[in-house]
Amino acid sequence: AAPQPRLPGGVSGAHTLQRMIGCDLLGDGSIRGYRQIAYDGSDFIAFDIDTMTFTAADAAAQITKRNWEADETFAEHVKHYLENACPEWLRKYLIYGQAILERKELPTVRVSKKETHGILTLYCRAY
Repeated sequence: AAPQPRLPGGVSGAHTLQRMIGCDLLGDGSIRGYRQIAYDGSDFIAFDIDTMTFTAADAAAQITKRNWEADETFAEHVKHYLENACPEWLRKYLIYGQAILERKELPTVRVSKKETHGILTLYCRAY
């Protein structure tokens, strides 16, 4: 199992951890992978696939960076996922959704409004 980010000591209450992992299949056939983590809406740590290093956004993230870099196989595992498994899954899902992704019909759009206490709220839904 991959090492998990550590939260700063003494942290309590509700907090948000966001993880963005993905890959882009570029027009020239190359792949761009990314792995970034944010904590409470702020950047925490990111992986640089070219240098195989982690960039810590603050002192608290340095703890996670040191732990991940101490595991000599972790960066290699992340790179392998971003360059191999991720594009493989993306290609599969593109095939699964090809008919929908390439459809030519226009979406159906519905616009409505609601006024409450003198505040007008507009809604737009596309199907």
